[in-house]
Amino acid sequence: MRDRFYRFMQGRYGQDDFSRFLLGAMAVCIILNILVRSRFLSVFAWVLLFYTYFRLFSKNHVARYAENQRYLDATAKLRYWFDQQKKLKEERKYHHIYVCPKCRQKIRIPKGKGKIMVRCPKCLHEFQRRS
Repeated sequence: MRDRFYRFMQGRYGQDDFSRFLLGAMAVCIILNILVRSRFLSVFAWVLLFYTYFRLFSKNHVARYAENQRYLDATAKLRYWFDQQKKLKEERKYHHIYVCPKCRQKIRIPKGKGKIMVRCPKCLHEFQRRS
């Protein structure tokens, strides 16, 4: 059975970031539809589902790739912001992140060093903080 599916999918576009977004949007529409019972949301969820399957099984790689690139370009800033927040969360395990009071530069200081004098690398302003 698995071989038959692999043969069927051979030459087809498959899943990408845009199709995962469409499936997530469809799930949100279904959940909202359960809460508010809107015919529009129901129809919109079905349209999203059909369009997602159309993209998955399409053999027009150029068009599907172009759609995915437009989606990635449109969401680049938002994805970058979430990546930065994730990195900051990881850094906060081992470092304090302070802001220079003079130039607003972010400065990363290791935890557990007690009270220290911090020198901003950008403006060379010194201030005292607890690490």
